Amino acid sequence: MRNTLPLMIFAAGFGTRMRALTADRPKPLIPVLGRPLLDRALDLAEAAGCAPIVVNTHYLAPMIHAHLAGRNVQISDETGVILETGGGLKRALPQLPGGAVMTLNPDAVWRGPNPLQALRAAWDPAKMDALLLVQKAELVQGRGASADFTLDDSGRITRAAGRPGVVYLGAQVLKTAPVATWPQDVFSLNVIWNEMIAAGRAFALVWDGAWCDVGSPEGLAAAEAMLAE
Repeated sequence: MRNTLPLMIFAAGFGTRMRALTADRPKPLIPVLGRPLLDRALDLAEAAGCAPIVVNTHYLAPMIHAHLAGRNVQISDETGVILETGGGLKRALPQLPGGAVMTLNPDAVWRGPNPLQALRAAWDPAKMDALLLVQKAELVQGRGASADFTLDDSGRITRAAGRPGVVYLGAQVLKTAPVATWPQDVFSLNVIWNEMIAAGRAFALVWDGAWCDVGSPEGLAAAEAMLAE
């Protein structure tokens, strides 16, 4: 068994909810207490020993390319097309060896144990095709948090469909074969999760640290307040 996993960081979005803050920079380069979101994500990745690390880019891609110059990070350039999360991961798979990959959204901040290390420790490929990091909806900071999933006693997930439950925090382990063979090139990872949920092989790990979405100016203020505590 590998002691580490490759990691994909999704950095291609427009960040439209950040309004004027992303007029002249991509959202992953917005600083939180002086440190860019992307660097905070890379801190977690490097501390967890993820290798290789791939970052995808689209909006204002040259700024992210310049920011990462000289670092041990590969880039999957999506400048010409919006691929969504599934399509972005599918394009990057040649850079991500092995049968499973971690993915991380950089537009959040974390306080507590390393979330990527927690996922790696809980990952059981014999019974899991996906392991998503989640938090109880009432604890999520930075945005309105209607539940994404519910959990059974074993940690298997189903869609919440309006019921109380947990929110996906933007970090996971995922087997890559279903992504590689998906017939479209532009698609969301939600369609992959749906198939894994139907097969009873999608699980979640409940995060007990502090987490804040940085998807809006209000979320940015909440994140800085959380980190300053």
